[in-house]
Amino acid sequence: MAARAAVAGARSLEPFDFGSTADIIKLIPKDLFAELCERIIQHLHCRILGVNTVELCQRFQTAGVEINVADLAKIINFVSFLFSTAAKNNLSAEELSTGLGNAISMLPKHAVQVIRHIWNEQGKSISMSEDTRNMATVGQIIDIQWKLGMAVSSDSCRSLKYPYVTMTLKVAEPSGQIKNKSFEMTIPQFQDFFRHFKEMAAVLETV
Repeated sequence: MAARAAVAGARSLEPFDFGSTADIIKLIPKDLFAELCERIIQHLHCRILGVNTVELCQRFQTAGVEINVADLAKIINFVSFLFSTAAKNNLSAEELSTGLGNAISMLPKHAVQVIRHIWNEQGKSISMSEDTRNMATVGQIIDIQWKLGMAVSSDSCRSLKYPYVTMTLKVAEPSGQIKNKSFEMTIPQFQDFFRHFKEMAAVLETV
């Protein structure tokens, strides 16, 4: 059963453009790749809400690795998928590395060693976690920021001069990445938004 699950997992790697992802991983030194895998494992253990892709990318670039945020996101998605699939199917480190066959063989040797070592050391506790088996499919809000601005022009009107609110949500996505999502609201829209929050808070107080 574990072998069939691993093979199914290998087929599921196709949407990740695995060939190009493996080429990017080859550029990352063993110690930095281990740090990346550790952060993903911590996310799966629910010790951290997610992996800050921008922050980690800056760290990699400082260390001399030529990589961008989009490429690093591909690696995070791939490794997260690998570990979560192994957790859901209770795969051992050996089953994880051998069951994926050609997919694993495309990875550099140091990456395979890191994946096997980290999963062998920390994978068992994740596999035993019911929460991990039923992993959430929605993101979690980490932080909310807002600022007030003044619109002065648009395509249809030269001078608007109306206030608006910009909201920025820092969200930990199910993949483990942390992303910022921003949107703008007019003052009436913001007031309605705030009203809904007050209603939710009132409901929570009765729980």
